[in-house]
Amino acid sequence: MKLIPFSPPDITQKEIDEVVDTLKSGWITTGPKTKLFEKQIAKFCGTQKAVCLNSATAGLETILRILGIGKDDEVIVPAYTYTASASVIEHVGAKIVFVDNGKDSYEMDYTKLEEKITNKTKAIIPVDLAGIPVNYGKLYDIVNKNKEKFVASNEIQKKIGRIIIVADGAHSFGAKYKGINTGNIADFTSFSFHAVKNLTTAEGGAVTWKNIEGIDNEELYKQFMLWSLHGQNKDALSKSQSNGWEYDIKIPGYKCNMTDIMASIGLAQLARYHELLKRRKEIIEMYNEGLKDCNVQLLDHYNEELQSSGHLYLVRLLDKDEEYRNNVIRKLADLGITTNVHYKPLPMMTAYKNMGFDIKDYPNSYEMYKNEITLPLHTLLTDEQIEYIIKCVKKVLEE
Repeated sequence: MKLIPFSPPDITQKEIDEVVDTLKSGWITTGPKTKLFEKQIAKFCGTQKAVCLNSATAGLETILRILGIGKDDEVIVPAYTYTASASVIEHVGAKIVFVDNGKDSYEMDYTKLEEKITNKTKAIIPVDLAGIPVNYGKLYDIVNKNKEKFVASNEIQKKIGRIIIVADGAHSFGAKYKGINTGNIADFTSFSFHAVKNLTTAEGGAVTWKNIEGIDNEELYKQFMLWSLHGQNKDALSKSQSNGWEYDIKIPGYKCNMTDIMASIGLAQLARYHELLKRRKEIIEMYNEGLKDCNVQLLDHYNEELQSSGHLYLVRLLDKDEEYRNNVIRKLADLGITTNVHYKPLPMMTAYKNMGFDIKDYPNSYEMYKNEITLPLHTLLTDEQIEYIIKCVKKVLEE
């Protein structure tokens, strides 16, 4: 069998036609299709507004900037995640506060999380790993219980009145927690539409937020627009109107807007998205059935409390170590199966070791990492390929 890739984009003629339409329109940067995509994302998530940007990372950092989080502030984040969840904290000048996993869990230890809260804590960034929403019920209990420790430093912080939950939803677009769509659960959520994500715009992302009493959503949207385009109070579309050249720079912002070419791919993907989610669930169920008798720990993607977006299929090889896991990865590669690891904890990475973090302080994170392997999960997989992957995994583990 030829090589089975890990996560190629699922692009059809619909996406191609939508992009060609944009290219022929004469408008390829941020414009009508980006605005339409934003409206459709907001409708999908059940929010009043959505903001499209060039990445989920830009989304997370912009949220922190708008919240006024910076020097002398602390933001709590799991040690078991990709760097984007934490690097944005460093970018805004705040202190990164890592929390270890719970034992045998990919989520933060909620008891340890609460112990890390101080009067400098401004936000918590939970990560919906693999597309599975974290326990938002526990998170809200914790932040509400610790309201008296919260010291607001700008108007939006005052209106929220507690530690702010800023979800890294890079994996979880389309997931639900207690019947509510991600994007409308945390105070703010940043989604990724990177090439390997369930819904792709090649590069790209979106931010959504829950209504905040006393904060006008249109004004908040305008703040995101300012930060995403140099702090300029007119976008290119507005400036292109007759006699519309003049503009002001309100803040020294960034350049991280989404283009209409990217949004075109997203519009076509979103039109197909319910079918894509359905197929991901079918694949997960096939894996679950095929691997149920192996000595592995599998994630619970679907239960009475939550519905995953089915982004990643993580398999933990119980009672095994790094060397064994890496050998399994090599043997599967020899059989034409590309796999991955999600994630090597950040305290093991050079940048974070240089900040003084040590993986010895996060033992549960290391225990989850050392024998984790991620199998291919994407909508171009055939049933035959899935059966082949299951057969090869069982064969390698038996050897």
